[in-house]
Amino acid sequence: MKDSKKTNQNYNDGKQKDLDVNRSNADDQFLTTNQGVKINDNNNSLKSGERGPSLLEDFILREKITHFDHERIPERIVHARGSAAHGYFELYKTMGNYTKAGFLNDTSIKTPVFVRFSTVAGSRGSTDLARDVRGFAVKFYTQEGIFDLVGNNMPVFFIQDAMKFPDLIHAVKAEPHNEIPQAASAHDTFWDFISLMPESMHMIMWVMSDRAIPRSLRMMEGFGVHTFRFINEKNESHFVKFHWKPKLGTHAVVWDEAQKISGKNSDFHKLDLWQAIEDGHFPEWELGVQIIPESDEHKFDFDLLDPTKLVPEEIVPVTIIGKMTLNKNPDNFFAETEQVAFHPGHIVPGIDFTNDPLLQGRLFSYTDTQLSRLGSPNFHEIPINRTIAPKHNHQRDGHMRQEIAVGKVSYHPNSLGGGCPFQAKIDEGGFSSFNERIDAQKIRERSSSFSDHFSQATLFYNSQTPIEQEHIAAALSFELGKLETPAIRERMLGLLNQVSSSLAAKVSKSLGMTVPKTPEKPLNHGVGADDTGAHEPVKVKQSIESSDALSILKNPNSSKTISTRQIAFLCTDGVSKASVKTMKTALENEGAKAVIIAPHLGNIQTAEGSEIPVDQTYKIAASVLFDGVFIPAGKGIPELSKIREVKEFINDSYNHCKIIAAESEGAKILKDKNEIDDKDGGILTSNSMGDKTLAESFIKALENHRYWEREKTLS
Repeated sequence: MKDSKKTNQNYNDGKQKDLDVNRSNADDQFLTTNQGVKINDNNNSLKSGERGPSLLEDFILREKITHFDHERIPERIVHARGSAAHGYFELYKTMGNYTKAGFLNDTSIKTPVFVRFSTVAGSRGSTDLARDVRGFAVKFYTQEGIFDLVGNNMPVFFIQDAMKFPDLIHAVKAEPHNEIPQAASAHDTFWDFISLMPESMHMIMWVMSDRAIPRSLRMMEGFGVHTFRFINEKNESHFVKFHWKPKLGTHAVVWDEAQKISGKNSDFHKLDLWQAIEDGHFPEWELGVQIIPESDEHKFDFDLLDPTKLVPEEIVPVTIIGKMTLNKNPDNFFAETEQVAFHPGHIVPGIDFTNDPLLQGRLFSYTDTQLSRLGSPNFHEIPINRTIAPKHNHQRDGHMRQEIAVGKVSYHPNSLGGGCPFQAKIDEGGFSSFNERIDAQKIRERSSSFSDHFSQATLFYNSQTPIEQEHIAAALSFELGKLETPAIRERMLGLLNQVSSSLAAKVSKSLGMTVPKTPEKPLNHGVGADDTGAHEPVKVKQSIESSDALSILKNPNSSKTISTRQIAFLCTDGVSKASVKTMKTALENEGAKAVIIAPHLGNIQTAEGSEIPVDQTYKIAASVLFDGVFIPAGKGIPELSKIREVKEFINDSYNHCKIIAAESEGAKILKDKNEIDDKDGGILTSNSMGDKTLAESFIKALENHRYWEREKTLS
């Protein structure tokens, strides 16, 4: 026995030495599966033809995404920080020519919805104002079953193939050796990945723009990202892109403001959404679609199946077909907002998939994620996830089963149960996948039509106003300036130069670097249809040079309203009641909210001898939490100049290009501030008290959100 143990120990020791030797040899440079199989292509999923659907037999994709989906318990791996609300969707006009989906054909019904907004990279405890993509997921409880439109507030994505999704998230998340930084992309691993993935450059323009720091969840657009299909009763197919257009318009904050909001109130967006609904200011979005005939699939300068591309609205206009209203907050955050399970694979008859390789991977990933996060294949029985359509099938048991199935029959076909439930024919509402012809070889390759990584990035940048372009350059300078590895910065400058030489020049100046004359070819890309499935990056001339819809400031769909805007009234004892009342009434008539700020809570005494209730004190309030500032008249107002927080409040408002109005004594305070140029168009003053003309001008100026021209004098 002793000899046997010694022999076994010698065998184990020898095996361990062999393993140690193997770990140190040259094979370590190769990617492998968890079973040690070397991976030939880690960039492309296995598809039926280069533009065909992904195949379930792709064991590399399945292993990679399965491991990724189960990395965190129980917090969502991405979109962990979220807020949500209940509401309903109303159809404006029937869409029967394009889709047989019931909720898109009956204008008499209100389809219940549950919507969850989220940041992507941060944990549940991170800030709402991180520079990040925002999730925009809508669960439609239709009479034909659940339809989940799982999108973002940006119409494109970082990657073209789901195979790269775990790599993208690993790169943008806090670095694994020290878990720093939280909810931020300004670190080496993210930009190292991006600098080697030129397909990300279009999305980078969006994330570095003001779209990544929205003023409110109620003031951002939503997109389905992928190209889907509409199928009508004749089994005719049209491609479709989904858009959500906010009725309040699309607005953002500035970066310095976002950072300060994170310190003052990291729940800024969550509270804003909650409070708006509680106050009866129900957020609204109109649903729009871009519909493209099947015959037009290949007529564009880009591939419709490429999730890093959008369809410019100037080429295919957005048709508005309905409106969504959110009118009820959740009763329980965990039971609803946390336990809601969205899935792009939840579709109804009349809506179908395309062969978008990112979408194809998501169809597998979301189910796998819900199994891990919610602990059971019965997550559909959680109340927030239950369909309102009748549900009959033979799926049984499993962990956390809630439904009590009766009878002895749990299989199909059967005769003991009378054959029930029956399969539904197509004309009875049975789901049938679109009969798309597929005739191709199994291949790990990306279509050459996916090789243009820069044209739409350039289109986006050229579509911005000079102010917005400066914001993009500043964001890139901030992010890349945080990097510790010069080589990553240099690679990024090479990529930016292919988007815009002027943008690259601005960023390089900030970084103290020179734009490389020849950009470095990214790893595994640009080898021209090599065995990785990559192609030489190209740049295709776009049919349009600029699109106003891509700019927040030029967007023709943006609404001119100040509804629900928060306006700070800087007050103290001795304020003029008439001054406050005139402006407050005018603002509230337009749907804005006047917030009285004073040195103390309770009431303040007016110059006329009455009292005004105080909402916040200067110790609590901050300019970054408001959309505009009004300094009323009154004999006590000059005392505000002695309060340090008031000076900081006014100066920050000015530096963030907000609209400031002041009357009489309030106007004199502005003139006393050396930092303020009271001659600029965003500073409105009056020597009168209770001036209705000033109120009208203030409202008109607030409709533009900011006085952006001020940035020229501040720079």
